[in-house]
Amino acid sequence: MQSQGTMCGSCSSDRPALCSASALTLPAAFPRFLSRCNCQSIMVAFKGVWTKGFWRAVSGEYLATLIFVLLGLGSTINWAAGEEKPPPADLVLISLCFGLSIATMVQCFGHISGGHINPAVTVAMVVTRKLSLAKAVFYVVAQCLGAITGAGILYLVTPAAVRGSFGVTTVNSNISVGHGLLVELLITFELVFTIFATCDPKRTDLGGSASLSIGFAVAIGHLFAIPYTGASMNPARSFAPALVTLNFENHWVYWVGPILGAILAAGLYEYLYCPDPEMKKRLKQVFQKDPSGKYREVEADDIAIKPRSIHSIDLEKAEKKDPFKDSTGEVLSSV
Repeated sequence: MQSQGTMCGSCSSDRPALCSASALTLPAAFPRFLSRCNCQSIMVAFKGVWTKGFWRAVSGEYLATLIFVLLGLGSTINWAAGEEKPPPADLVLISLCFGLSIATMVQCFGHISGGHINPAVTVAMVVTRKLSLAKAVFYVVAQCLGAITGAGILYLVTPAAVRGSFGVTTVNSNISVGHGLLVELLITFELVFTIFATCDPKRTDLGGSASLSIGFAVAIGHLFAIPYTGASMNPARSFAPALVTLNFENHWVYWVGPILGAILAAGLYEYLYCPDPEMKKRLKQVFQKDPSGKYREVEADDIAIKPRSIHSIDLEKAEKKDPFKDSTGEVLSSV
């Protein structure tokens, strides 16, 4: 029986080290090794991408992010800007608008696309093996395009006299860029940890609305961080107004901070605080100790499962057993 350790049909060996190409000199063997042994991994990575359900999910991410950015940025417009003494921005209004908007979009699109609506959340799903990297690329592109469309529509319908900074997130001049990066990391950590905790299928004590809990997490982050960094928590939300106004001052903060915070929150929740016991069980099935005390990879014929490597488990088994799937069978999660 041919195991999933086989790299491609043209390679007769289960392991790259035993591939017939290894007998060649390195300069000649390396390109052939890549062409032969990477083809299956590429095919697995793009498995499920060319399906109607997946493109429905991608379009859902585009539309959800469009509406979210349109409504959220709209709350930052100060219509009293033309007055002699315009009042300051209403932080509570902005925070509630962003929080309730994300809660509404998650409720509307959660069963269609998972309702990520945030590249940082999508990255968190990739690092916890709930979404393949190939699918994540399409998600992030759709989110950014949706955000740009939403910001563009708002820019067109808003009078130039009241656009102001147009909701562009900037680091407060009274703090350093490093401190701004830390603030973005912390508020995104709080958001992503909330997502994983409220959408954890292993919990039996959950009640109420997960989308509302996530909306509250966004609102809380804004209430705290608007004076510091404008409270992005979402690279697409910051990218759209920056592109429309061509203002990219310290823009990298709003990509690096949220992505690092999301990865940290997802990793801590998934692998430290609430690890999946099924994954540990599957690892024990694939790897066993030999007499010398070292772990060896178990042959496919010796165990009841087909994959022969953790890579195969992540892309095949994990997707099939992932509790975050929606009705289309895609590996998705909330917000």
